[in-house]
Amino acid sequence: MDIAKVIAKELGIKVSQVEATIKLIDEGSTIPFIARYRKEVTGSLNDEVLRDLYERLNYLRNLEERKETVIASIAEQDKLTEELEQQIKEAMTLVAVEDLYRPYKQKRRTRATIAKEKGLEGLANIIYLQMTDKPVEKEAEAFLSEEKEVNTVEDAVAGALDIIAENISDEAEYRTYIREITVKEGRIVTSAKDAEARSVYEMYYEFEEPVNKAAGYRILAINRGEKEKFITVKITAPEERILGYLEKKIITKDNPYTTDLLRSAIEDSYKRLIAGAIEREIRSSLTENAEDGAIAVFGKNLTQLLMQPPIAGQVVLGWDPAFRTGCKLAVVDATGKVLDTVVVFPTEPQKKIAEAKKTVHALIRKYGITLISVGNGTASRESEQVIVELLKEIPEKVQYIIVNEAGASVYSASKLATEEFPNFDVGQRSAASIARRLQDPLAELVKIDPKSIGVGQYQHDMNQKKLGEALTGVVEDCVNKVGVDLNTASASLLEYVSGITKVIAKNIVAYREENGKFTDRRQLLKVAKLGPKAFEQCAGFMRIQGGDNPLDATSVHPESYEAATGLLKKLGYSLKDITSQGLVGLSLLTKNRTQLAADLGIGSVTLDDIIKELEKPARDPRDEMPKPILRTDVLEMKDLTEGMILKGTVRNVIDFGAFVDIGVHQDGLVHISQITNKKFIKHPLEVISVGDVVEVKVLSVDLDRKRIQLSMII
Repeated sequence: MDIAKVIAKELGIKVSQVEATIKLIDEGSTIPFIARYRKEVTGSLNDEVLRDLYERLNYLRNLEERKETVIASIAEQDKLTEELEQQIKEAMTLVAVEDLYRPYKQKRRTRATIAKEKGLEGLANIIYLQMTDKPVEKEAEAFLSEEKEVNTVEDAVAGALDIIAENISDEAEYRTYIREITVKEGRIVTSAKDAEARSVYEMYYEFEEPVNKAAGYRILAINRGEKEKFITVKITAPEERILGYLEKKIITKDNPYTTDLLRSAIEDSYKRLIAGAIEREIRSSLTENAEDGAIAVFGKNLTQLLMQPPIAGQVVLGWDPAFRTGCKLAVVDATGKVLDTVVVFPTEPQKKIAEAKKTVHALIRKYGITLISVGNGTASRESEQVIVELLKEIPEKVQYIIVNEAGASVYSASKLATEEFPNFDVGQRSAASIARRLQDPLAELVKIDPKSIGVGQYQHDMNQKKLGEALTGVVEDCVNKVGVDLNTASASLLEYVSGITKVIAKNIVAYREENGKFTDRRQLLKVAKLGPKAFEQCAGFMRIQGGDNPLDATSVHPESYEAATGLLKKLGYSLKDITSQGLVGLSLLTKNRTQLAADLGIGSVTLDDIIKELEKPARDPRDEMPKPILRTDVLEMKDLTEGMILKGTVRNVIDFGAFVDIGVHQDGLVHISQITNKKFIKHPLEVISVGDVVEVKVLSVDLDRKRIQLSMII
């Protein structure tokens, strides 16, 4: 198999692009590095395409490895023919390879293997080849043996049919047809184990739909309902058509002695050996596809969450709400440093509202707090009520925002949080995290296992390794898109930078503590275990503000410093102009880009990137994202009325819609049918993303079930 050709065709790109990318990957380059600094080589493939390419490359290489193993195993048995070898080499999936390998696999003892041990293979061949001109019972007499416990012709015929049934089930061509026709015409059927039991799976108590139209989120819901023992699940196949197909393939002669026996073997083979296995394969494939879809949605949601714009330059009060144990507060300055922590008890059972207000007001005055970040967990609504009352009573201008605190408790109990705040309890750490995730969502959220951030569906039911790898890739892409400040970044942020391992990240922090601030990117080469390859991979993503070389504060890679300096010189500028923001309009001065790039010894794409960066040094891509909604007043569900128009923030996007925070502590659902009427959409992500600020209309409010239906069609 020419892997590069296969991938190029699948992804709709050139073979040369794939070959160049594979070479870079094999040389140890990371996806973020290739996406940003090897555009000339790959033809400007973006990180999404590169990750798809990387995934397919691994799959196809594993497939080729498996083919070699299978061919070697069959050859060892002296059963490898040229035709079979060619079929294995041309197989495009692991399933196809395993189908071809099935007849040659070492099997556990089956009814067929026992029959073969009894010497009944010859009788099976007579029946299968339909060669006899006398009753099979007569043929069977020659195979009777007391020694081999074949005492009657009935025993002999039954054993022979077992061999035929297994041979049919081992035929790759038959299994391929049965699998395809079951996917095409089969139906998923679910039913309740107890129709009276109340559960979230009630819509699946009596449900069926075509296999080839099953939505991913329904597959995952059905799997969970089955696992929790509320429903049973089966796949019905077009059995008559399948048996008809097998009969047409196998019964090739009009032989009155063998036809009925072969029909019996075919039915036994399908019902006992094939149907269950195919059903398991199809369900496994449906689950895998559903998981891949859910992981892709989770990844896009996580990207949007991590790329939310930081709220810079404000002193923030982080508020971790609770009832019995009190609300933990942490004051964090504009750089993220924790200035103070305190516990107040404005909620049940203590309800010391006046005292809490007094404490919070004192903190606002003392530290110049301008923003309160409130976690959306238990007692959040009660805390918000107290905050809003206070903001109306005090002269200072303070706003608040409800933040998704998913993962804050996981972080606060982690080893990392203990190292960061050794003298704080989990509540104080959580409050600090809630404040910081508003100031710089990316820097704070990288400390939390991406799976715990809560912007997916059914994440606990999925292949955790695959989910973890995909989400880690998302975090890497986001961190490298934004870049990190080499002198302030934590080890947990640095370890996501291209080429940097956990060990190197800790070594960078240790070097900084021992030697003071970095003033030059090349000082990274003095960090333990950070060699030339790691430097090449990471240097462009590391930023140094106020260092020796102004280019160190940009995303221009050190390998392009000579070209960047030469460009500035040609246009009558110097490196100092970068710092003074004096290069706006640089692109207007560079007319003949192709000639200029050639003069500088770089490619046109690299030149374009350098010019963009010099015009807006260290620009933050997050600035283009919608800003979060800051509030000064509170709404409750009972305040909502049908037809009310509100602004809200998209909290989560799923296959069938999006959940929007409209400030009432219960996110409302915008069903996919209510997202837009301007065009047909297959998935909400075509139109909206996590973090988007949208205008919605209230369709209905169910106070008892705490459900709000919203529409974006206004």
